[in-house]
Amino acid sequence: MNRGFFTVMAAQALSSLADNALFIAAIALIQELHGPDWMAPMMKWWFAASYVLLAAFVGAVADSFPKGRVMFLTNAIKVSGCLLMFSYAMFGLAQDGQVALVCAAYALVGIGAAAYSPAKYGIVTEMLHPLQLVKGNSWIEGLTILSIIMGTVLGGVLVSPTVSSWLLSHAWISQLVDTPAEAAILMIAFVYIAAATCNLLIPSTNVVYPKQNKNPVKLIQTFAGYVRILWNDKLGQISLGVTTLFWGAGATLQLIVIEWGKSHLGYRLDQASILMGITALGTIGGSILAGRVPLPKALRVLPLGVGMGFIVMLMPFVNSSMSIEIMGTQLPWVAYVLLMLIGLTSGMFVVPMNALLQHRGHVLLSAGHSIAVQNFNEQLNILLMVAVYTLLLWLNLSIDIIIWIFGGLVASLMIVMIRWNRSNLTQQPQLLDEIGQEGHGKAL
Repeated sequence: MNRGFFTVMAAQALSSLADNALFIAAIALIQELHGPDWMAPMMKWWFAASYVLLAAFVGAVADSFPKGRVMFLTNAIKVSGCLLMFSYAMFGLAQDGQVALVCAAYALVGIGAAAYSPAKYGIVTEMLHPLQLVKGNSWIEGLTILSIIMGTVLGGVLVSPTVSSWLLSHAWISQLVDTPAEAAILMIAFVYIAAATCNLLIPSTNVVYPKQNKNPVKLIQTFAGYVRILWNDKLGQISLGVTTLFWGAGATLQLIVIEWGKSHLGYRLDQASILMGITALGTIGGSILAGRVPLPKALRVLPLGVGMGFIVMLMPFVNSSMSIEIMGTQLPWVAYVLLMLIGLTSGMFVVPMNALLQHRGHVLLSAGHSIAVQNFNEQLNILLMVAVYTLLLWLNLSIDIIIWIFGGLVASLMIVMIRWNRSNLTQQPQLLDEIGQEGHGKAL
């Protein structure tokens, strides 16, 4: 691994840390504004919508400029979203308008994230040999998950009563913001600034792509063709289908854990953020183990996705009585073990699938465009699954029923993916020989 790769990892870690901390802080801000419970998933819905709406364009942007510069500018957009998030007082908005502005600000952060992602993953494919992609992805995904842990915990810590009171006791902070959530968001903006600083240190890979089209209509038409290429590729369609399912399920699970922690364990938002961190900790372990899986054997991890779905369905059986006392604190060890297992299985199957998808996308398309296609499909599924979750909340279904629906859906869809893959290999047994080959090719 070269030095530039580690600089990318540092920038990604800080940016991901801020993204996840901001989500917790934004939920806290909505709660301060007395917004409805379904507003939190709706906020995530708008974040994902940014990826979908910009998917046809961000790949071209990532391949038109040095990717380090693109990452810097997109982090600047995220900082703007942070600052807009608590500026509603300047506009004299009513309560409903304030909640709407928070969602709009988080959507702006989503725009920055949508443009950031193709550059981030694209530069990894430019820096590393194809056979190093699983190892490289294991490292960067492991660090990303670690930043998710730290980010969710950081968001919870910043909005906790003790830390928020300490922050607001400083004169310069209290002059800028008024509430615990606002103080947390202000601190998170500085993390984004640190990430942008790291972006400036990323060296150029000297990879030059053909001049990108700037006509919006043609970009959409071209992008639609890219989507068809990956979905028609026998290896690309499986890896794309699995990662699409994973990220949709992961986004929904993040919301489910918050509600589950409140109903089953009596946790506040800052305490529920720890539960999300526990899940992410398991994913780190899974990512590390997945780093030992060679790219040609990536498809063998698919059954782990089925296991993840069934493990999720055990969550309703956990309650606050399943705890042990350590140093005067009751710790729900059963909940921690269950969430750790969910994270472990998810990390072990998504990292090889992500590496396989990046390799096929790089071979068939280009780094920036292939990641844009991946983001489009993944975020489109997030829109769908989060919308369904929001609807179920609006219908006042219990969190237990929602969890059973969710876990059963994940397990069933993974079984479909396994059978689909077996059918592909039966029709074209030479497919596995395609994995790991260098250069550009055509769709299978």
